Amino acid sequence: MLGERLPERLSPLAAGFGLRPYYGDLHNHCDISYGHGGLEQALKRARAQLDFVSITGHAYWPDMPVDDPRVAHIVDFHVKGFAKLDRLWDAHFDRLAAADMPGAFTVFPGYEIHSCAHGDYTIVYRDIARQKLIKVDTPRELQASLRAAYGDGAFAFPHHIGYRLGARGVNWSTFIEDLSPVLEIVSMHGCSETSVMDRPFLHSMGPSDGPQTVRHGLNLGHRFGFLGNTDHHSGYPGSHGHGRTAVYAPENTRSTLWQALHERRTNALTGDNSHLFFAIGDIAQGGIVAPGRHGMLDLEAVGGSFIDYIDIIRSGELIHRISPDLDARPFAAATGTIETLLVLELGWGARGTFHDWQGTLDLAGGEILAVEPRLRGAEVVSPLEGDADERDESRLVLEGNRIGFSIRAGANPNNTTAAMQGLAARVRIRPDASITLTVDGQVFAISAERLQQGAFSANLGPIDSPAFRLHPLPRPQQWQWHGRIPIEPLRQGEWLYARMRQANGQWNWASPIFCA
Repeated sequence: MLGERLPERLSPLAAGFGLRPYYGDLHNHCDISYGHGGLEQALKRARAQLDFVSITGHAYWPDMPVDDPRVAHIVDFHVKGFAKLDRLWDAHFDRLAAADMPGAFTVFPGYEIHSCAHGDYTIVYRDIARQKLIKVDTPRELQASLRAAYGDGAFAFPHHIGYRLGARGVNWSTFIEDLSPVLEIVSMHGCSETSVMDRPFLHSMGPSDGPQTVRHGLNLGHRFGFLGNTDHHSGYPGSHGHGRTAVYAPENTRSTLWQALHERRTNALTGDNSHLFFAIGDIAQGGIVAPGRHGMLDLEAVGGSFIDYIDIIRSGELIHRISPDLDARPFAAATGTIETLLVLELGWGARGTFHDWQGTLDLAGGEILAVEPRLRGAEVVSPLEGDADERDESRLVLEGNRIGFSIRAGANPNNTTAAMQGLAARVRIRPDASITLTVDGQVFAISAERLQQGAFSANLGPIDSPAFRLHPLPRPQQWQWHGRIPIEPLRQGEWLYARMRQANGQWNWASPIFCA
């Protein structure tokens, strides 16, 4: 984030609890095991658009199908990846420590254990000092070993939980809340909230299965918060659209982030750094309320684009839906100026090509308050699919009311996979505001009035040449909402969470409040 972070005037509910969102990725891969892209490059990319990160090594798979010749190629690259992490593990702590910036960018060590029987788990350590790779076969053994070695300085969370039981999806019968205060509900694999989502499981590992979903686990009585992470395999933590976690904490420090994770003050996001926070009385999301108390829910939302709707889900049932277009409740009434979102996307062009974008975006008649990078990495997962370029010279600079950028963007590989690079600026504009985009020596002048009517796009040359798009500017009531929602007081064993969908397809899920 360049410029002003989300201010208290746009997050008064969270600020009242002494909290603000910090954005990160706790599950992603590079070439320290099997994966692509160097560790230093991954850390550099993380610093460019995240507040915290854990770079994950592939470490162990106790029930790997070593006797099945049909998957011998998969076994082979896993075995080699595990051996590589063993060699690099101790030395990689020095590189993590060099990237850590106390108060600004927090790095957590981490690694991954696969399991057909219990599901895959990512282990995260609080401290950046050298620590052991603990390899055990079950969550119960993992809990005992981590507690014995590090006390409360480690936890582990299941990821891509939606795969069927026996195919590396979560095993609810061996899930342990003390080991896993949070779990991953969305990543590049897909979304595990429910059986039917607009982010299905498409990886070769197979589709998702109903009993493996978040709602099923909650209905079984498990308590956990929500994470979103990329599970990116090409050294690009936070790759936009793959997954991201928001942690609500007082500040960006190792101890406060760690406490917030254990108190389930987390959100799972797909891409945009949006804000969704709710409370029942004096209990914030992730907490526990007593039965029969409080008949009102307080909620606030700040989208990264037009908000489509906000849902309240109670024990698996939709009980309330908010459409800001029908129920406008922005944080402040419009005066002579409005606060809005200016989004630029770069890419397109002939398939298999890329373009190095050099340019500036200038705002006249207003003020640029903050800039959020929305950058993506290469879509390479398996080592058998080829390599990914680990070089990254992308640059974003905010100087007054000018954004300078130097970004490489590849063409979209097909008609359904987005590869565009982008940025989103929170701006304050007057009615006569205008935007000037200068790219590759070409100048495009667009009025704010034009962008309030719809998106503006252009190619740099003829058809099939690289192109850009400036998104339409939302009015405050279209990307902000706050208010009180009446609810029946929760009963023993019930749970409730909020989720937000944006018109651009990005999501945000706020961790549940539980009743006990």
